[in-house]
Amino acid sequence: MGKPTGFFEFTRELPPRRPVEERLKDWREIYLPFAPEKLRAQGARCMDCGVPFCHQGCPLGNLIPDWNDLVYRNLWREAIERLHHTNNFPEFTGRLCPAPCENSCVLGINEPPVTIKLIENNIIDNAFAQGWIKAQPPAKRTGKKVAVIGSGPAGLACAAQLNKAGHSVIVHERADRIGGLLRYGIPEFKMEKALLDRRLKLLEEEGIRFVTGANIGVNSSLEELRRDNDAMVLCCGATQSRDLVIPGRELKGIHLAMEYLPLQNRRCEGDNVPEADFISARDRRVVILGGGDTGADCLGTAHRQGALSVHQFEILPRPPVDRASSNPWPQWANIFRASSAHEEGGIRDYSISTKRFLGQNGHVEILEAIRVEWTQENGRFAMKEVPGTEFEIECDLVLLALGFTGPEKNGPVGQLGLRLAERGTVWSDDNKMTSVEGVFTAGDMRRGQSLIVWAIAEGRQAARSVDLFLMGRTDLP
Repeated sequence: MGKPTGFFEFTRELPPRRPVEERLKDWREIYLPFAPEKLRAQGARCMDCGVPFCHQGCPLGNLIPDWNDLVYRNLWREAIERLHHTNNFPEFTGRLCPAPCENSCVLGINEPPVTIKLIENNIIDNAFAQGWIKAQPPAKRTGKKVAVIGSGPAGLACAAQLNKAGHSVIVHERADRIGGLLRYGIPEFKMEKALLDRRLKLLEEEGIRFVTGANIGVNSSLEELRRDNDAMVLCCGATQSRDLVIPGRELKGIHLAMEYLPLQNRRCEGDNVPEADFISARDRRVVILGGGDTGADCLGTAHRQGALSVHQFEILPRPPVDRASSNPWPQWANIFRASSAHEEGGIRDYSISTKRFLGQNGHVEILEAIRVEWTQENGRFAMKEVPGTEFEIECDLVLLALGFTGPEKNGPVGQLGLRLAERGTVWSDDNKMTSVEGVFTAGDMRRGQSLIVWAIAEGRQAARSVDLFLMGRTDLP
């Protein structure tokens, strides 16, 4: 490493965030610029640790110590080359990934870990600013055609890699714009969509075709798609939202998170969403059920829409501040975290089970809940209600951010008769091929709800398997 004693000399530092009162007035990203010299110091904190466990944490196998050191040595162009070697879209992961690599950082055993995510994000942003990122279409075409269904991170990564191998790739998306959850699930304040459009323009210049409004098996023929292509990759995501089946669920004002978030994204895109169709938190008493990333996305959105109050309830207990002994390094640290949205306001509460909704004139007005406690017996967790802890909270808008149960079973899954895994995801062999020859799958559709880095890694792995299937050999990483 260029600075062997860097981790002794420099402390972990992150860029400042825009003031809460300022950022709640717009939908722009929250971070302020970070000085290059400060970033180089953060790169210097990367240790010459011999066996870097950050690779264990990163599904993409990013060459993290390499580009940390290159940033410290001011070799930014070499750094982006190393970063792009394993990651097609670092401008997405640098903003949206929860950084499992940092949880596996060797320095993190007894000190704050290296700011890997920050450095990654700045490498790609600097590369675009310098004009180094340009379209690189393949030198020749193989004559093989591949259809990719779904344009989320898995589908885009798969398409990018297959295109690099020289195959002709068409990405089919049922929505009116490309991007999947990157477009209509992630709020603008977490990733401005101009960044997505910038990357999509490059992919188009490299030869990938995008088709929107293509709901395969509904308004677009699955049979024709199979006939006209040499292989197909299903990257349709785990879009089946988990619902809450309790009394009063039918009342108006109770919505799934993925009914709520895309509408605001559409308005941010400039779409004219009629008030009758829009779901707004303005002047509403909001309750969000679910304490994960989607719940935090709803929280930040509700703040910017002008909610009167926001409560976020999670059925699981509050995580500890520090790692438990049963959760050692280099595992993902199950600890208490606060996102930028939590910094902006609202009340978080844990170990809350919702019992029913009450309302008048067909609209929700009250949520009834009870506190629960969790015990562990023989390695299994069990929940029981705590008598006497029942309570009510007034609410006008309830958002269900309870996660996802797997892929939708209609469309390609049902029409192809694909075999399913025990969890309800689409089964595949070790090469990502489904039970139907020539049909592959990747991302949340295969893994279940997961991280963006896993989606990109799965898309890359599927592309390698498709290339091997079509050509009998592959040079894709």
